[in-house]
Amino acid sequence: MNTILDTAQGWLSDFFDTDVKSEVQKLIDTDPEELKDRFYKNMEFGTGGMRGMMGVGTNRINKYTLGKSTQGLSNYLKQSYTGEDIQVVIAYDCRHNSDTLARTVAEVFSANGIKVFLFSELRTTPELSFAVRHLKCHAGIVLTASHNPPEYNGYKVYWTDGGQIVPPQDGAIIAEINSLSFEDINFSADDSLIEIIDKEVDEAFITESVANGNFNAAGKDDFKIVFTSLHGTSITAIPEVLKRAGYKNVTIIEEQAKPDGAFPTVKSPNPEESEALSMAVAKAEEIGADMVVGTDPDSDRLGIAVRNLEGKMEIVNGNQAMVLMTKFLLEKQKEKGFKGNEFIATTIVSTPMMEAMAKAYGVEFKTALTGFKWIGKMIKDFPQSKFVGGGEESFGYMVGDFVRDKDAVTSTLLACEIAAQAKANGSSFFEDLIDCYVDYGFYKEHLVSLTKKGISGAEEIKQMLIDFKENPVVSVAGSKVKWIEDYNTSTAKNVITGEEKAINIPKSNVLIYETEDGTRVAARPSGTEPKVKFYISTNTTLAHASEYKKVNAELDAKIATILSELQLS
Repeated sequence: MNTILDTAQGWLSDFFDTDVKSEVQKLIDTDPEELKDRFYKNMEFGTGGMRGMMGVGTNRINKYTLGKSTQGLSNYLKQSYTGEDIQVVIAYDCRHNSDTLARTVAEVFSANGIKVFLFSELRTTPELSFAVRHLKCHAGIVLTASHNPPEYNGYKVYWTDGGQIVPPQDGAIIAEINSLSFEDINFSADDSLIEIIDKEVDEAFITESVANGNFNAAGKDDFKIVFTSLHGTSITAIPEVLKRAGYKNVTIIEEQAKPDGAFPTVKSPNPEESEALSMAVAKAEEIGADMVVGTDPDSDRLGIAVRNLEGKMEIVNGNQAMVLMTKFLLEKQKEKGFKGNEFIATTIVSTPMMEAMAKAYGVEFKTALTGFKWIGKMIKDFPQSKFVGGGEESFGYMVGDFVRDKDAVTSTLLACEIAAQAKANGSSFFEDLIDCYVDYGFYKEHLVSLTKKGISGAEEIKQMLIDFKENPVVSVAGSKVKWIEDYNTSTAKNVITGEEKAINIPKSNVLIYETEDGTRVAARPSGTEPKVKFYISTNTTLAHASEYKKVNAELDAKIATILSELQLS
């Protein structure tokens, strides 16, 4: 506790604002547990950059922790681009303090002689990714905590290619940040280096989004969409994109249309959770809409609901949406003709159905660690290859490479194109998905996410993963474990034959068991939230679409068995 107290007392120096010093002193005097949680560690970069609760302390998002990160990034940029006029672009979402924190970040960059393009108001994360290359910037920052609760905020760093920072830049930037003290931050802004941007970049982004997501689907005139921005940034882009693509029947959930960091109408602004879309689904049932789309606060994730076989609105998960979007893009590419350099991509905890589809189309399949920065890195690392599309199970998708991060704006348009065309063909989004199961195998996934907060929670997560590794699963739902993939050691071992293979992607705290019948169970800690996640994937054949309900029930029963066996239910 002495070390924590010493760290906290460092925030009582004259460098820090009076109100900050007052709050720290109050914590020292009255709340040792809260003091401990705020100062026991420094905020760290994870799979999505730096994300955490706002407030005073080294383990919180505030003017000083973001200022230190920005000072470190400024130093690194100047080391990397000696003699160049360095430029960065900054965007922010709807969260409390995002606008003022974005201004602080802009001021620190400018104090270091770096030109800053700062969006005038909130904008989507995909637009920020696009803007990096559009404005020929060396880096980009977006202030967002994605779908986390209202008390959170965050700081995501993008590099010259428009993708999030990856090795070796991330490690070098973190090392530079860690070498600094808070007193090293230069807060003396040069306002002449800060340029406010808005409509010109908006127009360029929206034009590109429509160009990449619009396939002139039939049936748009009578296709009804319900859209909700869940109080976030997508209200600045998606209605206009849909309008320009020819969709006239778009109902916006007005109660959720105003940006609001308190997210007053939802428990969580996360479209992965069905409750977040409940208001939009209710409206869709009321007006007989064909599709519901909802996006998270920074508009990189989207949730979709469509009519199922009974005509009721049903939410499709990230794996299902990804499969159908990829199939559609591959079909369109096939019509134009494959050149042999195309690839699709996903992550190691997403559905194996993507690989089966790639084989069927004869295109390359690439897989990466969780986090869209790794898919962005693929595009940078293989410039001779053409990225068709790809996504991850956590409701993120990217259409082409004009944006280098998951993009709910263009993906929303693509989903509507698929559904409108399907309806015009006498089918539906849901029925087209079932056809994919017939063609490539019926894969069904399930996610268990356990929240463990605070210092004790972090230790509990660490121990759960150790136990999962040290007490190996022998069989899953009656099928013997065949492969154990340990991404910490970069090895995959066939426990039946003893064969070992190297895993040629970066190390990560992920463990995956795969059985003889292709069932997969993966475990990993979240990189952005105090959670441990277990991913279950099962599969079987679907001989005919008419057998969907029966086979779906069988897979549901198998998943229930697995949850019980692993004590996750």
